[in-house]
Amino acid sequence: MKGMRARLLLLGCACAAALSTAAALAREVHGMADAIALPGVALAWAVARGAGSGDATVVIRIAVDAEMSRFAEATGIDPFTQGRNTVLGATRIGRSIDLELPRAHFADFPRTELRFFESEAAMRNNAPNLVVFYLGVPDTTPEFATAKALDAYLTDRIARLRGDTGSKAP
Repeated sequence: MKGMRARLLLLGCACAAALSTAAALAREVHGMADAIALPGVALAWAVARGAGSGDATVVIRIAVDAEMSRFAEATGIDPFTQGRNTVLGATRIGRSIDLELPRAHFADFPRTELRFFESEAAMRNNAPNLVVFYLGVPDTTPEFATAKALDAYLTDRIARLRGDTGSKAP
């Protein structure tokens, strides 16, 4: 019986080590432009101008290939204090989702980390297959006066990133 317990303990430790190694091996990409396409994921940024200078909203459209990244989460991070603000809890993504944040959010949490998971089990084990991070709002992010113009831009931008110029759907 002691031998069986020792083997189970050893197996448990090996599984824990494998999971922590998998989490550490996630591909990490520094997103620098307002749009990026990676295998299974496309991201596009835009700003909705508000009435006043502090009223702008930053919109990040997250489009995924459900076979590669079924779940996503987003966190704002203060690199100095290591303070964290979850802006999108782990969420199943169908085809796309828009993440809307006040522009002021980026003053307090300049690093935005978008984490993608292949499965619910990978998400529960904190083992993303991809991490895309940004430092602030990309300088090239376009601004729009109307929600309709912003949505049309993001729809077209995601389609072009994916090479799908004949489709209007993200």
